[in-house]
Amino acid sequence: MHNISTGRGTPLFAASIVSAAASAFLFVPSLASAHAIAGDRVFPATMAVDDPGVGDEANLLYGHIRVPGDDGDQSINTFDFEYDKLVTPRLAVSVGGTYVMQNNPTARGFDNFGVGLKYLLYVNEAHEFMTSVGVSAELGGTGSRAVADNFSTISPTIFAGKGMGDLPDSLAYLRPIAITGEAGPALTTGAGQPNAFNYGFTFQYSLPYLQQHVHDLGLPQPLSNIIPLVEIPLSRSQGQTTGTVNPGFIWINRYGQFGVEAQIPINHASGSHVGILVQAHIFLDDIAPTTIGKPIFP
Repeated sequence: MHNISTGRGTPLFAASIVSAAASAFLFVPSLASAHAIAGDRVFPATMAVDDPGVGDEANLLYGHIRVPGDDGDQSINTFDFEYDKLVTPRLAVSVGGTYVMQNNPTARGFDNFGVGLKYLLYVNEAHEFMTSVGVSAELGGTGSRAVADNFSTISPTIFAGKGMGDLPDSLAYLRPIAITGEAGPALTTGAGQPNAFNYGFTFQYSLPYLQQHVHDLGLPQPLSNIIPLVEIPLSRSQGQTTGTVNPGFIWINRYGQFGVEAQIPINHASGSHVGILVQAHIFLDDIAPTTIGKPIFP
């Protein structure tokens, strides 16, 4: 349960945690279950456009990108963290924050902290379809004055995902495809501050799905658990659309996932160079389903 982000963090600290998490998961081959499932489809926890599921999970995300600034290009690094907790099997709350390091001008500190609520509205197992609704808020004044705004931003959002597993046998090799998306306004509480409309899409081809539900090609580990994908997070405000096209991959198993994406700006206002996102994600509801990963009200 995370917002569309261009990605910003502390590179050395983030890289060390992500590397350790990836090493811990890399040799666990089984993909038995995960938190966002519709029929045979597992929707991974994507990095820039939120997935349509809910779950007990922890997410770490490092990002780097260069964007235009008042005095030339500005390099922004971020380290995002988020914890989601199931209240019921369909309702989750989240808390998160972002540590920002930027230059030109030089500043560092925590951005405003965020909270969220997300409800799994509908699942159609046969057609691999899932949709959720949620609301998130960045709380103004909770972060460092060097990088954070003094006003809040509230974002009601709808999420959806559709797998192509219901395609006919003649199109069997298209069944691993899935499309997810999210859309909603970002409403600010600051006088004179512009609102925005955030939206985004992902296009995925699941090699685990191909192996397990279409045809076993005998792919070795870790290739057999990889999901190549493209994410397209976008935002429109004051007549200007900004965003990136993010090709990359996610390696997933039953306990978590590791992902890497490039961030290719769609125009100069979105960035001046290709950036990167690196993710480590833990499924607490699969690691500890009877303790920390159990809904508060089962």
